[in-house]
Amino acid sequence: MSNLDWGVLLFTLVVIVVYGIYKSRGAQNINGYLLGNQSLPWYSVCLSVMATQASAITFLSAPGLAYSTGMGFVQFYFGLPLAMIVLCITFVPIFHRLKVYTAYEYLEQRFDLNTRALTAFLFLIQRGLSTGITIYAPSIILSTILNINTTYTTICIGGIVVAYTVYGGTKAVSYTQMLQMTIIFCGLFVAGILVVQLLPGGVGFSKAISIAGKMGRTNAIDFKFDWNNPYTVWSGLIGGFFLQLSYFGTDQSQVGRYLTGASVSESRLGLLMNGLVKIPMQFLILLIGVLVFTFYQYNRPPVFFNSFELNKLEQSSYNPQLKVLEKKYDKAFQEKQVEVNKLNAALDREDQPVIDQQRIALKIADEQTKTVRKEVTDLMLKNDKGADINDNNYIFLSFVTKYLPKGLIGLLIAIIFLASMGSTASALNSLASTSVIDIYKRLINKEASDEKYLKASRWSTVIWGVICIAMALYASKIGNLIEAVNILGSYIYGTILGVFLVAFYVKQVGGKAVFYAAIITEIVVCICGYQKVVAYLWLNVIGCLLVVLLAYVIQQFFKKKTAAV
Repeated sequence: MSNLDWGVLLFTLVVIVVYGIYKSRGAQNINGYLLGNQSLPWYSVCLSVMATQASAITFLSAPGLAYSTGMGFVQFYFGLPLAMIVLCITFVPIFHRLKVYTAYEYLEQRFDLNTRALTAFLFLIQRGLSTGITIYAPSIILSTILNINTTYTTICIGGIVVAYTVYGGTKAVSYTQMLQMTIIFCGLFVAGILVVQLLPGGVGFSKAISIAGKMGRTNAIDFKFDWNNPYTVWSGLIGGFFLQLSYFGTDQSQVGRYLTGASVSESRLGLLMNGLVKIPMQFLILLIGVLVFTFYQYNRPPVFFNSFELNKLEQSSYNPQLKVLEKKYDKAFQEKQVEVNKLNAALDREDQPVIDQQRIALKIADEQTKTVRKEVTDLMLKNDKGADINDNNYIFLSFVTKYLPKGLIGLLIAIIFLASMGSTASALNSLASTSVIDIYKRLINKEASDEKYLKASRWSTVIWGVICIAMALYASKIGNLIEAVNILGSYIYGTILGVFLVAFYVKQVGGKAVFYAAIITEIVVCICGYQKVVAYLWLNVIGCLLVVLLAYVIQQFFKKKTAAV
């Protein structure tokens, strides 16, 4: 990066951190530290909720996912608006009325301490692992720019976020997220325009989409019902609905965001606006990935997008073999360009028979470049068995750093940093609040002063920060980050949601029944997920419905047993 880009990046990050610390000054008690004294307006709630969900993973991995497989991932969010409506009707007023710090406090009031502790424990496992992945995402950027190992960049970035979250608590998180999302929206809009402008003359937006479409990258809607396909309209509407309902309704990282609302109305409006804006935003991010894909049909992409791993191979004894493969890759790309130009000409003439013919020819040529890439990754593994051979998360970053103008590169990289900081800070804040309220205050020290609980919250943030940074060091082994986070959540969210639905709507079921039901369900879901019985989004449906069903059946068994006695 140029000095200008470094200046823009550092200035943006410093302004965000200083602004958050300034706006959050005066958090002298646990209510102010964990809930921001419940004083934030709806637009702050909306942007904070969006920023918590839209981490750096979104801006790094989603364009790479669209580049590799197309727009189908947008269907994942189709259940979000429906989930927001249900939340506004049920969850939000209940949580506000009970004046809880965490979602799990309610479960003890409704059931018992065991059920509260179990759900809090499941949340801590899931959110702790996911936060590690979230911290890892921006470390990819620094490691690429500085050409150093991600271990050092992960520790650096994690330390920065932990510092301002420990100081300012939830207000620091919410105020910085509001400014972050404003910058993010502007940066994405500019990035989308520039990708189109960088395309060759005569290839505008519509033709770029057509070319990508002919290569299977623009199929955003799939109405086929397939249990094993995670991205269809039905898996998005049904499985996505259950996942989003659980994420926003029972995950403390999100509940903590809308509990900061000044009133039930402010929280509701913030959630509803999030439901309306999220799908178009995600569509735009994926669309940028598709446009980058078209751009690389006319411009030679790197043989491998992760420059750090490629540099390691170049400096190894396998460099001569790599040079041979790069020449082979150049030849394959030149042959593909010939087919692209033929398709381009056919589109201009609107010659459908030739278009269909070129679509097939282009896919064959594309497979040839993929074959060479596979040979390169095999060579990487020969050189280093621990090499990260999945470069999906580096595609958009590689494009930004190589082709965008100076200054804007720094801004877009700052955007990815900001997204990571926002979501990571929310997660750390939620992990701290759950640890202190649901475990420390409830089980360890019930009568401590407010000052002591505030101190415990800060220390809990530090401890979870260290744990999440440690988890982040292993995140390179899990493939596409945005899918990994959602797959991980699907193992747990359905079970937790089922417990809450029983609490809200099945009044005759008691704590012991739902506790056993949740444990049995979690075992079943983990087995189904490990064996890949269905696509991961359906695990949320299975988990939720199984808890409700088992809890009812077990409760009937307890009733009969009591009656017999």
